[in-house]
Amino acid sequence: MRLLIATRNEGKVRELRRMLAGLPIEPVSPGDIGLALEVAETGTTFEANAEEKARAFAEAGGLPALADDSGLVVDALGGRPGVHSARYAGPPRSDARNLARLIEELRDVPEERRQARFVCAIALALPASAPPWAGLSGGEVRLFRGVCEGRIAFAPRGTDGFGYDPVFVPAGHERTFAELEPERKDRLSHRGAALRALVRALAETLGTNRAEP
Repeated sequence: MRLLIATRNEGKVRELRRMLAGLPIEPVSPGDIGLALEVAETGTTFEANAEEKARAFAEAGGLPALADDSGLVVDALGGRPGVHSARYAGPPRSDARNLARLIEELRDVPEERRQARFVCAIALALPASAPPWAGLSGGEVRLFRGVCEGRIAFAPRGTDGFGYDPVFVPAGHERTFAELEPERKDRLSHRGAALRALVRALAETLGTNRAEP
């Protein structure tokens, strides 16, 4: 069964493909099937945005679709950038500009007040006309959530990862996400936690024995 990964973010595609390896699923990106689709993401929560994207891509692509909405929640900024993380610095979207704005806004915030967390909501949707699959009936959506607590560094460090990874230090660690090996980041990350819940559900419903990723 092909599963459409509803994002054009190649970093997310790589992470999701790595985490889904070993399941009887062929993850495909919108580019793989020639699908060009923009979704407004009008929700006020990560779950609402993930569901909106998953439903739209499932119907447009005619395949089960997996979408995530994730972002950075910073206590000292009243929860910003939150659901606006990907477009925090305004159009055009740019990881570098978003990161620069965050660093500037936290410039005078001391170490003890730099607490933050990454949040990820993942939605798995079936097209309305699809036969039942993975415990879902046509048109249904299932949601999964993961959270990673941490703090914001004063300056970017590391060359791996994407988005805010160069300034996010997970709790109990000294290296940023961008300094960690991909497999270790998967074990710690918000997306990894949400995906592990998804993978467990898929393994159960598809009758597949699979080790914890």
